[in-house]
Amino acid sequence: MKCSILHESSGRLRVRMAQKHMSLSQADILEAYLKRTDGVIDVKVHDLTCDAVIFYKRKSERADIISALASFSYEKCSDISVEHSSRALNREYQDKLFFTLVRRCVNRIVLPVWLRTVITLFRSIKYIKAGLRCILKGKIQVPVLDMTAIVVSLIRGDFATAGSIMFLLGIGDILDEWTHKKSVADLAGAMSINVDKVWLECGEESILVPISEVKVGDKIIVRTGNMIPLDGKVVSGEALVNQSSITGEPLPVRRSNGGYVFIGTHVEGGECVIQVEKATGSGRYDRIVHMIEESEKLKSDTEDHASHLADKLVPYSLGATAMIWLLTRNVTKALAVLMVDFSCALKLSMPVTVLSAMREASAHNISVKGGRFLEAVSQAETIVFDKTGTLTKAEPKVAEVICFGRNKEPEMLKLAACLEEHYPHSMAKAVVAEAASRGLDHEERHSKVEYIVAHGISSSVDGQKVIIGSQHFVFEDEKCVVPDGEQEKFDSLNAEFSHLYLAVSGVLAAVICIEDPLRTEAADVVSGLKKLGIKHVVMMTGDNEKTACAVAKAVGIDEYYSEVLPEDKANFIRSEHEKGRKVIMLGDGVNDSPALSQADAGIAIRDGAAIAKEVADIMIGSDDLNSLLTLKELSDALMSRIHSNYRKIIGFNFMLIVLGVAGILPPATSALLHNALTLEISLRGMTNLLKE
Repeated sequence: MKCSILHESSGRLRVRMAQKHMSLSQADILEAYLKRTDGVIDVKVHDLTCDAVIFYKRKSERADIISALASFSYEKCSDISVEHSSRALNREYQDKLFFTLVRRCVNRIVLPVWLRTVITLFRSIKYIKAGLRCILKGKIQVPVLDMTAIVVSLIRGDFATAGSIMFLLGIGDILDEWTHKKSVADLAGAMSINVDKVWLECGEESILVPISEVKVGDKIIVRTGNMIPLDGKVVSGEALVNQSSITGEPLPVRRSNGGYVFIGTHVEGGECVIQVEKATGSGRYDRIVHMIEESEKLKSDTEDHASHLADKLVPYSLGATAMIWLLTRNVTKALAVLMVDFSCALKLSMPVTVLSAMREASAHNISVKGGRFLEAVSQAETIVFDKTGTLTKAEPKVAEVICFGRNKEPEMLKLAACLEEHYPHSMAKAVVAEAASRGLDHEERHSKVEYIVAHGISSSVDGQKVIIGSQHFVFEDEKCVVPDGEQEKFDSLNAEFSHLYLAVSGVLAAVICIEDPLRTEAADVVSGLKKLGIKHVVMMTGDNEKTACAVAKAVGIDEYYSEVLPEDKANFIRSEHEKGRKVIMLGDGVNDSPALSQADAGIAIRDGAAIAKEVADIMIGSDDLNSLLTLKELSDALMSRIHSNYRKIIGFNFMLIVLGVAGILPPATSALLHNALTLEISLRGMTNLLKE
């Protein structure tokens, strides 16, 4: 498609597509297409102007982006499906806000006074009903205060003030609903199913196929640590399934032959074969939306406190109104209190601010499952890091394969890859990737594979027991031995590498040395967290003592623990809680899940194990650990804004009440200023907390 370059700067390109109009779906398709182009960091498509703003990494990639634009057409990209786009939602609420403002202006300028009065009376019915419902339930809450203010204004014949109150309340409702729905939609999108390939059972073999090729009736295999990618029934095997994301059950449930399993749930232990009953998983998005809307996790403790405080202040506002009238017999002064209440701004602005912060986090590739977790990050004193895939790079590499006995390197690497490809751990991925890079195609020769969390894998190949895993698992648990005459070779293994030990029939066959280089930003991130208020930085890893010590020293860790089990991490976090500390946990593997769920804020790496992402409260991108600093800064800025809002609401409204009771401000002016403050704080709450 033809396009013209409107503006260009380093790493940024603004182009205008050669079309008069762009629909919302076309904008979504163009944005998705450009995001798939190599070198593109981010894209923003503006449908009203038919513009696209493209951010890219290197100048050398500019030509590829121009070429991609030239070859683009909506017909060629018709297969690009963009589900649950927030573009239509944003347009809907932008239009609502615009037409509400236009309607208000037209009513004030064009309509005669008598007709405006009729409209005001008609609109007041909704607020009067809401207030009466509260009273009938025996509750004196914000709707009662709104109703009282509107009714008193109507009785006094002050229809302009009544109309202004309802107009500002309506604007606030639109902004609140818009921010809430947008935040929920972004959050649900981040939590939606994201599985590309599945293991398909084909007779005696299992093959890895794209999920799009799976049909109703096919049988798929799901193992420990993996997400169940499609709805269906278990036809063989047995597994413990974590269904908390769908049913809310806190503990995993046993599923065996005949048991039904849902898309998006996770296998915590065991293995099962599932016969697919639904070949698409779109229903999961709607279930997640429902779960988020119903979940108390959306409310931070501060936000919840503001909501309760708002309701508690209503009786005091009504009581103060009555007292002023009894003392002065002046309706105008009494209305000064009634027209200015603290609760309106408290109850409206706090949720908008928290949900807007969650939305801003998603723009930084950070998914937050609830406001209370941002609050926990702000208050935390201790952070616990896993090592592999977190402080170290997400894609460790095989440095060398050291064989023992008469075993050959290609055969040993091929055998290790055959076992490791079934499990989603970064070291396992490294073994599989190394085999693939050497062109070693491994056949499925093994029997059932058993995964022992934080230890290793056990199976049988050609009638021989084969295990691969940690030194503790291979030599202490399984009692394997080093071949005669090769102890010296074993003792000379390079301690800087992590090691995977492969044993066949109880005898060490090979040691795969994994080079897991530190993230270049790791030391700066740890230093930055300390500057932002984290007092205690801890690393806990299942790796050996020498490797753990070297990493801790290089990164600047305060305290580290090596060769730990999953329960050790969770126990450490419990001990920190007993000391009165709030704890953040960062991890990416199946073995991190207990600690992630135990922490006040569990943070998972986005390309980590599925169950870790499900259990975690926050997800960050896998390409840059600096997201942690952004998360901490965002959380601190959120709490600072909330406390600032408290002070502003209480101070400003108290001043209005004093001026009103003193007779300096009339009730209509007090109401206008009060509602203007509520609107200003809500609009400010929707602005970004962090500078670009």
